[in-house]
Amino acid sequence: MRLSQMLFVTLRDDPADAEIPSHKLLLRAGYIRRIGSGLYAYLPLMWRVLQKVSQIVREEMNATGAQECLLPQLQPADLWKESGRWDTYTKAEGIMFSLIDRREQQLGLGPTHEEVITAIARDMIRSYRQLPLHLYQIQTKFRDEIRPRFGLMRGREFIMKDGYSFHADEASLKETYQDMYKAYSNILRRSGLAFRAVEADSGAIGGSGSTEFMILAEAGEDEVLYTEDGKYAANVEKAVSLPIDAETSRFTTYEKRDTPGTETIEKVCQLLNCSSTQLVKNVLYKAVYANDNTLLVLVSIRGDQEINEVKLLNELAKKTDQYGRTSTVLSLTVSDISDQKIWATRPLPLGYIAPDFCSDYIAARNFTRQELQEKLGLNMTEIDEILKELPLSPSYSLSDIRTEVERKFNASNFSQQINLDEALKKVRILQLQYPIAIERYFDNTAVNLKNFVTGANEAGYHVVGANWGEQFKLPEKAVDVRKARPGDRAIHNPEQTLFSARGIEAGHIFELGTKYSEAMGATYTNEQGEEKPLVMGCFGVGVSRLAQAAVEQSYDKDGIIWPVAIAPYHAIVTIPNIKDVNQVEIAQKLYTELNQAGIETLLDDRDERAGVKFKDADLIGIPYRIVTGRAIANGKVEVVERATRKSQEIVIDEVTTTLHKWITAAIEGKN
Repeated sequence: MRLSQMLFVTLRDDPADAEIPSHKLLLRAGYIRRIGSGLYAYLPLMWRVLQKVSQIVREEMNATGAQECLLPQLQPADLWKESGRWDTYTKAEGIMFSLIDRREQQLGLGPTHEEVITAIARDMIRSYRQLPLHLYQIQTKFRDEIRPRFGLMRGREFIMKDGYSFHADEASLKETYQDMYKAYSNILRRSGLAFRAVEADSGAIGGSGSTEFMILAEAGEDEVLYTEDGKYAANVEKAVSLPIDAETSRFTTYEKRDTPGTETIEKVCQLLNCSSTQLVKNVLYKAVYANDNTLLVLVSIRGDQEINEVKLLNELAKKTDQYGRTSTVLSLTVSDISDQKIWATRPLPLGYIAPDFCSDYIAARNFTRQELQEKLGLNMTEIDEILKELPLSPSYSLSDIRTEVERKFNASNFSQQINLDEALKKVRILQLQYPIAIERYFDNTAVNLKNFVTGANEAGYHVVGANWGEQFKLPEKAVDVRKARPGDRAIHNPEQTLFSARGIEAGHIFELGTKYSEAMGATYTNEQGEEKPLVMGCFGVGVSRLAQAAVEQSYDKDGIIWPVAIAPYHAIVTIPNIKDVNQVEIAQKLYTELNQAGIETLLDDRDERAGVKFKDADLIGIPYRIVTGRAIANGKVEVVERATRKSQEIVIDEVTTTLHKWITAAIEGKN
């Protein structure tokens, strides 16, 4: 391709809205253009990169026997409601673009395709003879990011490869999981990237086993903890470790102490002259569920440790109601004074809460007729109409009120002119504002303490020398909700220490199990004629993210340094002086020969100064630059390797064979 004929515009200065180097460079080098918040056009150079990444992905997937397909981007909400994820994606995480069409049908723009592929399997897979089966696609996905940032790293539209496998049993799934582990490793190696495979949390996708493939880069959004022996690596959200040992408590008897102005761990430890490893801190959270119930969550953990909220969310997701049903956690926040003013019967002793913080701080979820009139915005006649089926009472429970409002809302013969839609919204708000109970979680680090310090449930006071089973009820179950951190000891070998690195998630593989097949009724008949749920796997690669991550991992002050395998072109022939007939003739000859030999080559034939051309070549990051300058007088050209800046003069007739050898070695060296 001739640059004089190409859509090619570079910028000398960094765009104001670009934050990280790769984002700045892709914009400056003319690879992408911002169209809107989180929306980018892939320009010709970038599209070539994306095609190369996609082809590597396609080759590795096909080598495992996976079959390529294409699924609809627009998905019916009903499928997502079957799996139970509609609320998670439209309310909790809120990342799905949703809409209502002219037929009043709810639809979503797919951020992922588990529901669609499971529906297909449900309709088409009948027998164990059809298993295992692995389908994949490469297409555009959508996420309604709250704050799109970093260019293609966290955009609202992105290109992704997502694959889904179906199996008769877990053993078969694990075989495919290992195949994908190898394939993903090959994809990243072939793309010329340094990466680390790490244990990961499954998040909203769900399932059990989960591995992320992290491209190592300082600007990575994710923190990875690993050991130098190579036997452990995990995303910090998932990581486990051994904390430092707790110091022996200096307190031997239980006592209540006056500790004014010590709302923080540091202050109380300073006043009592004790170690934070001998203190139990108690953090009060508010969890809002998709069923409109709010739960207070008290977490007791050792004073020197931090709570891992991803682990806590996973514990909360296991909670069931009296019918054994689970509900999606929409939000988890530390409870603050503003929401406590609504539900607390009296001011909470914040900073002094004890593990036995009691539920009598929570106001009853019962309301008199007068209170309902005020809170629902209805007159007394309307209130009486809603409550007339309930036994006469001084006050009414919030759950009974909602049941009655919903029953009348759904009754076709209800003739009263009451704005039940608005009333139902206000009842739901009340449910969200008033917690139903306190759920307690005790981290392992707190449970093992003796003679510890903790709050006294009274502002300005702590207790010392406390013990489980004496002053505080012995926890029935301890959980791991602490955040592992650099410097902790590794569980597999306490002599190994955890180190930290930053990474960009480029791939993620999951063992889904029967999460979706059971929810959506996707079954097969086994050899014994029994109907069984399909066992599933899920495997994703961010194609556009991988491309930008490659830039984030490899650049210098002058621009991008593309790995040879995914560079838009292998070489660029630069004519320093477009008016020099000899330079032009040799450049055009090399340009033709190189392309005919399969070496993808650009020709910079623009009428620009040589310095401008050299700067642009460095900026766009083409691996090899061939300059038809003064050396042609000796029958040679200058060849510059972008990655090393190494320059050498090569005989013109040997340029094609030399570059072919270098490029082949560079690409094969990454396999």
